[in-house]
Amino acid sequence: MMCSWGLRWYFTNVINPRSAIARKDQYRPTIVRKGASIGANATIICGHEIGAFAFIGAGAVVTKAVKAYALVMGNPARQTGWVSEYGHKLQFDKENTAVCPESGQRYKLSGNGVTRTDKQ
Repeated sequence: MMCSWGLRWYFTNVINPRSAIARKDQYRPTIVRKGASIGANATIICGHEIGAFAFIGAGAVVTKAVKAYALVMGNPARQTGWVSEYGHKLQFDKENTAVCPESGQRYKLSGNGVTRTDKQ
């Protein structure tokens, strides 16, 4: 994975690591999509994907995939809402649309996910 400063980040591990046993053939990739934020002391169990612009709360223990724009926190991490690309919690109206209070970007909640509707 390439971050915006040109550095590469790799998250790999095995599900049951032991220092005396080599299990490099069992590495599971952990993918962090563009714009995702991971809070201090959060733990991401290997083999899961963190969706674009997701927000992982400080100290959260992520044990499954996190959807794009999802806000998760706790141990184990549970989704508590949705956030904008600017990190603001989204408040959806009756038509399942929301507007970021800082950027004015618009979002749509449909099914089990959120998408930004005003992309240029």
